[in-house]
Amino acid sequence: MTKHKSNEPSSEPRSRSKWWLRISLLFVCLVVGIAGFVGYSIWGAVSKGQVEQRASKHREKEVDIQKDPFTILFMGVDQYSTKEEAQELRTDVLMVVAINPTTHSVKLVSIPRDTLAEIANTDGYKTKINAAAYWGKQKGYDPLENVRETVENFLGGVPIDYYAKINFKGFIDIVNAVGGVNVNVPLNFKIETFGNKVYKFEKGPAHLTGEQALPYVRMRKKDPEGDFGRQKRQQEVISQILDRIVSFNSLTKVQEISNAVGNNLTYTIPTNEFLSFIEIYQETPKQNIESIQIQTTPRRINGGAYEIISKDERLRISQLMKEHLGIEKKSTVGENLEAPSVQEPEGFHQKN
Repeated sequence: MTKHKSNEPSSEPRSRSKWWLRISLLFVCLVVGIAGFVGYSIWGAVSKGQVEQRASKHREKEVDIQKDPFTILFMGVDQYSTKEEAQELRTDVLMVVAINPTTHSVKLVSIPRDTLAEIANTDGYKTKINAAAYWGKQKGYDPLENVRETVENFLGGVPIDYYAKINFKGFIDIVNAVGGVNVNVPLNFKIETFGNKVYKFEKGPAHLTGEQALPYVRMRKKDPEGDFGRQKRQQEVISQILDRIVSFNSLTKVQEISNAVGNNLTYTIPTNEFLSFIEIYQETPKQNIESIQIQTTPRRINGGAYEIISKDERLRISQLMKEHLGIEKKSTVGENLEAPSVQEPEGFHQKN
């Protein structure tokens, strides 16, 4: 079977890296960047999502993000509320961002949600990596910590120093808090969302609310460019959000924006390090941002669609990330992952 990279054309690495950087910074910079201008008043709202940080098992000591290379795992989940997340948490986006403040460089690795992986704390159970949170809960472990450990093991011991998670509701609320976004719809299409609500989009300029922006950026099957078309729409909307966040008019909506993030964001990054994180980003030239693309093989197993990654490819990705982080230890990733342990677990349902 022929290996491929992502569904995006390989000629677009730079635009893809810019998009992934914007996605990663959405979780933190959307609100915290405003703090540098407004001050302490919004920390109460933002801090609602902070959870206890646990040191990575793959670190000998805690990192200092002002001088040490560090990583952040960003998780986008396909639920609309914390109540839904509590019932069945799925990670729709998994991205590891490795930041080196000394060299002012960033490496990003996005792990497809259907990638076959060995799930942490399950005695070797293998299934789609986006089921890691589900299995953490089933086995009595913190779901997000289980995702973190699964990703660390998948990447051959690359430490995950921090993580951040945001849900669909957070995206909708942020778009609404900044007054909506202006887009240029590339084609006519309509899409039915959960709850049988239909959204219609006509080719040309349009102003979207948060409720409209979510299906607009998620639609894939009706786009002739597939995932690449979806990526371009996502980049367009995220750019609009960031532009409005830093505008003068948005400063009057600081509380509303911070509440949107605070109610739908979970993170382990210390709040006193937020501004340092932003400064590092601002000092990183765009040419120093690299997106490392994972080579996978699509395969249908037991009626399910999986992305298979070879042992050699996992070693390659692991070593690239460790070199960027200044970790000298060689990577080990275990055996090749060829098939899941069993069919998808009962009660765990994939969404397209």
